[in-house]
Amino acid sequence: MTENSSQQPASNPELPTQYAPADVEGKLYERWVERGYFEADEHSDKPPYSIVIPPPNVTGSLHLGHAFEHTLIDALVRRKRMQGYEALYQPGMDHAGIATQNVVERELGKEGKSRHDLGREAFVERVWQWKNESGGQISGQMRRLGEGVAWSRERFTMDEGLSKAVQTVFKQMYDDGLIYRAERIINWCPRCLTAISDIEVEYQEDDGELVSMRYGDGDETIVVATTRAETMLGDAAVAVHPDDERYQHLVGKQISLPLTDRTIPVVADHHVDPEFGTGAVKVTPAHDPNDFEIGKRHDLPFLTVLDERAVITVPGPFQGLDRLEARSAIVAALRAEGRIVAEKRPYVHSVGHCSRCKTTIEPRLSLQWWVKVAPLPKAAGDAVRDGSVKIHPQEIEKRYFDWVDNLHDWTISRQLWWGHRPRLVRPERRGRLRRTGRGGAHRRGLDPGQRCPGHLVLLRPVAVLHPRLAREDRQPREVLPNSVLVTGYDILFFWVARMMMFGLYVNDGVPPFSTIVLHGMVRDEHGKKMSKSFGNVVNPLDWMDNTAPTPCASPSRAAPTPAPTSRSARSGSRVRRSSPTRSGTPPLRPDERRDDRGRTAPGRGDVGHRPLDPVPSEQDGRRGRRVLRRLPVRQDQ
Repeated sequence: MTENSSQQPASNPELPTQYAPADVEGKLYERWVERGYFEADEHSDKPPYSIVIPPPNVTGSLHLGHAFEHTLIDALVRRKRMQGYEALYQPGMDHAGIATQNVVERELGKEGKSRHDLGREAFVERVWQWKNESGGQISGQMRRLGEGVAWSRERFTMDEGLSKAVQTVFKQMYDDGLIYRAERIINWCPRCLTAISDIEVEYQEDDGELVSMRYGDGDETIVVATTRAETMLGDAAVAVHPDDERYQHLVGKQISLPLTDRTIPVVADHHVDPEFGTGAVKVTPAHDPNDFEIGKRHDLPFLTVLDERAVITVPGPFQGLDRLEARSAIVAALRAEGRIVAEKRPYVHSVGHCSRCKTTIEPRLSLQWWVKVAPLPKAAGDAVRDGSVKIHPQEIEKRYFDWVDNLHDWTISRQLWWGHRPRLVRPERRGRLRRTGRGGAHRRGLDPGQRCPGHLVLLRPVAVLHPRLAREDRQPREVLPNSVLVTGYDILFFWVARMMMFGLYVNDGVPPFSTIVLHGMVRDEHGKKMSKSFGNVVNPLDWMDNTAPTPCASPSRAAPTPAPTSRSARSGSRVRRSSPTRSGTPPLRPDERRDDRGRTAPGRGDVGHRPLDPVPSEQDGRRGRRVLRRLPVRQDQ
């Protein structure tokens, strides 16, 4: 016995004292991927089931909110796969035009350079280099989480197929009269130097000032109030309500505009609220959306007084001053002339900020590409009303209808170097645009400022699978429509409704998905939505790698959150998930208020306006008629 024992190896491999998932799951997952367990066969006879991931930004990393959403998607797809469906979980990333350009510009700044030093082509190459070297963090996280996605189909919103999709649909919509160029008020970021959409504006309560000042002289004076005194240099009129007896004697007359050598008219407009403030408002058509509409109705001049960096351009003592510097200087000058009636500081009000750089947004008159809404929303609303598309939870449908029934035209262009660009030219003797090759539009001088039609994400549910748009040899019925869209309820109005409109248009009336599932939001212990800008994001891999009830050690996270214990995970003491129906409907943003029809309207800087109604789009019964045609939806979903 002793002799046999002496011939055995000195030590035997021992089983670990506890299961270590990281030692097993990585190799197992890669084996599943190599064997194609998550791939889908478009030629299969099985009923199809597909979900396209809401694409995360290439600049970002996944947090618990993403992990929660991806878990829901993965569970749905795996269940259908086990039920015998040909199931597809389509991965991809968004090129994040503004965010990515900012990241690369910051890197160039460390080298003492700017994008203008490189030039357009070299800068774009630099961005691609950054994307290839540093833009894959999200894919690595998804692999660690074990998501059952078809990696061979991974898409990037700047890849060749999707770029062609943008060009194709842009021209198609232009030819159908659904895309046009117009000079209108947009949200402008003086730091990023680009127009941004409503959903890229974050509103917060800021300490400002409310200044009441007297226009005119003698018996022909009128008092207006504003939080943006610098815009008075561009005032084109003072507006009052037509039934306000206090100002009947002034309507139609010219009054002097302080600090200038101009006079401006007093006009009567039903938009003014006579019971708010003094009942009179200054009208600056080129720097306010409400004033823009008043200006059009009364044929007022549109005077731009701030350049793209929010610097005063009007000749005189204020020229060259930043808007904040000019605000203080103008108030001081008005005070010296005895025209200040009242001043309130601090005056807390809702102010829009760029979601990327936190700079205060400047409403600005600008020539941009716009989507003509009519008749797109009707098809999007009808698809839900007739049951072709179902929204869960059903209580959200009312908010969806309120939104699609009251949409107005929105801008889709951005002043960026990184992003899609319509390569279109107008032949001299023809009225229709045609598409050119790469760089053709630039060589032919077409609008070098319009850089990025910002509507690809709206096409994504269709474009990544549609054979014509994706330039792949597949039949639409084999992969379209998407079966389910899973996303947070906070983007129902901004993205989901618009994806419905674009999807119905591109796919000849077939909805881009048959079911919309809106989940709650993962929030921090203070009730805030997780966001890198708030510094409250939690990397799900931290929770995977740190299961003990001690703080997760993550040097990249600004606000460490303790790893969950079984009790805290159940009670939500650290991370909460808010319900989309906790209060019946999602809450209004700080800048919103409801009108008498339950609609919402943005805030503004000047005092005395009624809530802004959606701008009605010009109806066109001929163009876009095919948007209203809808094919029956398959019942095997």
